[in-house]
Amino acid sequence: MSHHLDYPAAVRRDGIGLAEAAEAAGPHAPVFGCPGWDVTGLVRHITWVHYFWAEIVARGLLDPGQVPSPVLPDGFPALLARCRSGAEHLAEVLAAADPDAPVWTWARQKDAGFVIRHQAQETAVHRWDAEQAAGRAFAIDPDLAADAVDEFLEHTAAFRREGALPIEGTVHFHPTDAPGEWTVGEDEAGGLVVTREHAKGDAAMRGPASDLLLVLYRRLGPEALETFGDPGVLQRFLARPYLG
Repeated sequence: MSHHLDYPAAVRRDGIGLAEAAEAAGPHAPVFGCPGWDVTGLVRHITWVHYFWAEIVARGLLDPGQVPSPVLPDGFPALLARCRSGAEHLAEVLAAADPDAPVWTWARQKDAGFVIRHQAQETAVHRWDAEQAAGRAFAIDPDLAADAVDEFLEHTAAFRREGALPIEGTVHFHPTDAPGEWTVGEDEAGGLVVTREHAKGDAAMRGPASDLLLVLYRRLGPEALETFGDPGVLQRFLARPYLG
């Protein structure tokens, strides 16, 4: 976790911003980053996600099956109101939580600290989805985005998509507007190896931290950034993670 970032405040800011962008886009606008979804589906998703993780952390749950299913309102205005109040509630729960408290997560890190950090990231990416649906330019906060790149490489990218090809090289990532550099490759067993240092990779991507994160989450293509080196290595890495 990055100690200079206020993750709960980011959840509140980007959760409220998401609802505002969704309202501007309208309930039936398509969501470019989530093929097949409209804005109503996006708002239902983030409202459910915020409810789920607030329950996990507030109750210290070690089994996700213990979270009761929420009843979400059908009408779009009522859903937006629930989305806003849910973001506020999650932010309050996360601000009050002990980061070391053990809870269930899908990642290797099984504590509230993982949830606190990841929810800031997930909310920011989905806010970008909503802003995009509303036809508005939006960049994720550079420091939050760089931290989210670090978190993605450490946790999300560890899950390999079935049928993913070996990377056969290393990729270097370098944000131009925030601290942090990463080089990723694979070990002999095919596991992802991440080093946080400046190194020359077989391929490289550099640009604003927000765009780096959005390329990793397949919201943007690598052409949105400066890319160097072997394009095959880069494509194989970008196609490797299982994103659910």
